[in-house]
Amino acid sequence: MNIQTTLKSMFIVGAVSLSMLAHVSAQEWTLTPQTYVGFNVQSMGFSIVKGKFEQVQSSMSFDPAIPQNASAQFVMDVNSVSLSMPSLKNMIMGEDLFYVEKYSTATFKSHEFIALGNYYYSIKGDLTLRGVTQPVTLDTVLKPNTVNPQLLDVKSKAVVNRSDFGMKKAFGGIGEQVNIEVDGQWRKR
Repeated sequence: MNIQTTLKSMFIVGAVSLSMLAHVSAQEWTLTPQTYVGFNVQSMGFSIVKGKFEQVQSSMSFDPAIPQNASAQFVMDVNSVSLSMPSLKNMIMGEDLFYVEKYSTATFKSHEFIALGNYYYSIKGDLTLRGVTQPVTLDTVLKPNTVNPQLLDVKSKAVVNRSDFGMKKAFGGIGEQVNIEVDGQWRKR
């Protein structure tokens, strides 16, 4: 076999491999309505308020065999937040924090999934709050549900500083850091 035949064979094998990869499509997922998408604000180690976005549009394209091709996005309706302390709603929705009158949604859009092994992933993306976009990394566990193969169990966490998004710095005993959480399941579409 000469070099020209070898190169031609390698080219054909490469082209066939790429063609096969093009036909492999990632599975499409959406969060179940029961999934908790929200935040937890702590001060001096104590949780002082939790919020859950009741209306979340979500999509994820994910195949565990090729996680580097995965993507996810969330659009949260800020007006839909339910709080563990409803008496704080006006303050949290007001101009100093979410400023919901001007910014009614918050978004997250991934740009990189990094497989860490044992169902752990580092999902890098951009979080936009109050019109300010900052990079955020979600430390995530995505694993098949043991009962229903149409579900993936998910737990994601990240910590951000409120002031990075133009929110007023710590006041009234509310901590500067906010824990962002997703806890529940993705359902195959």
